[in-house]
Amino acid sequence: MELRQLRYFVRIVELGSMGRAALDLGMVQSALSQQISRLEGELSTRLLQRTSKGTVPTEAGLAFFHEAQLTLRHADQAILAAQQARLSGAVSVGLSPTNASVLGLPLMRAMRERYPDVRLHMVSALSGHLSSLLNARQLDLAILFDTQAARRWSVTPLLEERLFLIQSRRRPLWPLAERITLQQLQEKPLILPSGSHGLRSSIVTACAQAGFQPQLAMEIDSLTMLMEAVDAGLGATVQPWSAVNSYEDAAERFWWSEIDDEHVRRQALLCSLSDDELSPAALAARVVLTDCARQLVQSGKWMGARLVERGPAPA
Repeated sequence: MELRQLRYFVRIVELGSMGRAALDLGMVQSALSQQISRLEGELSTRLLQRTSKGTVPTEAGLAFFHEAQLTLRHADQAILAAQQARLSGAVSVGLSPTNASVLGLPLMRAMRERYPDVRLHMVSALSGHLSSLLNARQLDLAILFDTQAARRWSVTPLLEERLFLIQSRRRPLWPLAERITLQQLQEKPLILPSGSHGLRSSIVTACAQAGFQPQLAMEIDSLTMLMEAVDAGLGATVQPWSAVNSYEDAAERFWWSEIDDEHVRRQALLCSLSDDELSPAALAARVVLTDCARQLVQSGKWMGARLVERGPAPA
């Protein structure tokens, strides 16, 4: 006997119709009827009978109905108790500065709401540094980009971000257009992170496929300094939209043009230590982080991002 069979039976009695119950449960009627037949076979008694007024319980079915309701209430209480258990411990999460500008605060709020006794350690750094910290087991999980995963990492594709040419609105180097082509990137020098970081790798690879190497004005491994240099007109950069999200006056300081090429994307991977190395707090944080990212993308608050619906790919 399964809990789902009890739920099916109770819903049929409550609605007084096999058809209405099937519709309510999102099942085809034949599948629902088969489940009830199995339940009756296991109990060796008939629980339901069809009448001109619908489907009603037999005398045995009515007695079973009351006990089934009680069992389901106890089961629901047990589920709620497990979900509300006060998980404790510590978890360390690494986010790039761009991801942190969108995801950081929602993640902290969600963890505080769901698991108030879990101590959260947040680290914001460029992806190359986060990868090193994860390898050194100084992080439990991190969002990385186009990374060569360590052998025992658990890796799940999370989302994909479009990339934009971002330049100073007051000191533009390119025409202020809504979209540009990838080929136009070779016209002016760019300001990019150094070669150890995932974003730089994605850009260089896309440019190489288009037959050119991007010109570099300078390399800056700090998003804050990089964006200040862009604002000062020292060069433009290629970044996801999230690079400007933390600036309240972003629309006054920066102009971003979407690069019109399907290959110019940044894939964000949710990487963690292997499941057997993660604490219950870290496993819970991984679920919360995924939920937060999904909600931000689906609500339109993470501009230029789309979810990648795939199963986990352990490294």
